[in-house]
Amino acid sequence: MATVSDRLDSSPERLWIGATGTLVALLVLGSLLFRDLFYGRFLWQYFWGPVVADGNGAQCAIRSGGTVEFAGSAAACSRAEAAGEIVAYPGYTLVSEVGYIVALLFALFGVILLLRRLDLATDRRFFYALFPFMLFGGALRTIEDAGVAAVRAGAEPLVAFPWSALIISPFIYVTVFVLTLAAVLVSVRLESAGLVDAYPYPLAAIGTALVAGSVGYLAFLGVTTTYVTIYPQVAAVVLVGATLSTVAVWYAIDIGRPALHAGTGFIGFVVIWAHAVDGVANVVGLDWMPALGAGANLVPKHPVNAAVVDITGLVLPASVLEVTGDAWPFLLVKLAAAAVLVWVFNEELFEESPRYTYLLLVAVVAVGLGPGTRDMLRATFGV
Repeated sequence: MATVSDRLDSSPERLWIGATGTLVALLVLGSLLFRDLFYGRFLWQYFWGPVVADGNGAQCAIRSGGTVEFAGSAAACSRAEAAGEIVAYPGYTLVSEVGYIVALLFALFGVILLLRRLDLATDRRFFYALFPFMLFGGALRTIEDAGVAAVRAGAEPLVAFPWSALIISPFIYVTVFVLTLAAVLVSVRLESAGLVDAYPYPLAAIGTALVAGSVGYLAFLGVTTTYVTIYPQVAAVVLVGATLSTVAVWYAIDIGRPALHAGTGFIGFVVIWAHAVDGVANVVGLDWMPALGAGANLVPKHPVNAAVVDITGLVLPASVLEVTGDAWPFLLVKLAAAAVLVWVFNEELFEESPRYTYLLLVAVVAVGLGPGTRDMLRATFGV
């Protein structure tokens, strides 16, 4: 007779679905019972409020007595905070980023169960086929940035709020996941019908088409509107800088500790390059836009980026910062972290649990390449 433990172990899908349902129920119940504290000062302030503020192109969104107002200046936001109102700013906070990481890990487990049921992600072709979708997430998010620029210019965005929430964090992760899952299912169906030799080929083609369409739309706006401007030199500098940085780190590993990338092979190069794109895009976007003739410097969207900039500004003298800028340590942090990640994915992981390993590598690259692509395209198109 099977024990309770055996029954649970034999149906992990049911466990995951049950845990998901329980978590959703707790969030709903907490929001109903403790509306001001749980919903207002947690879910709204750190997760939904930033989306509302971002989607409306406001400096912040202010929630007071169940109504939401939008402030167009930092001073108004500060006054609302001083008055004890619930204030949400566009972008990320440490609280929201921790929440997204927990949600990502939970979602990864669910995806692993799905891939196991479909018998997918057992070799490196799966990783490479999903690579375009990692670029697509950043490109799609930039379309929303262009939409905000359109609103500020008095024009109609492609996707207006509240529908634009679907391409703002955290909902954009769900949107990209659903589109990717649909592409996977279509590709698997094409393979099973004998229309293609293997599902990775149509999967990669669909992802590439989505990226090309997104970037093409941004380029169209750059040519036909005044609120989007194309600065191709920015993309060139980011891509060349990221590639050179990756080559330097890769050969440093190859000379000093070649065993570090023995497990990942060329995938390790992709991992480092993805995070190098994020690092270089931040350096260029935050410090070198005027020098490249690409307008004003951008504002950091992530608290980690902002923290690095603040710390650098405190440590280095003003005379040095005038020459180097204050965002370059972020690139070093990203390169070091990527090198460590490559080392973590050793040969044993690929042998013992290839499906989990490839999916985790996809997540690792997406965490760097998604924000990096967005930052690069924001700077390239001046939004």
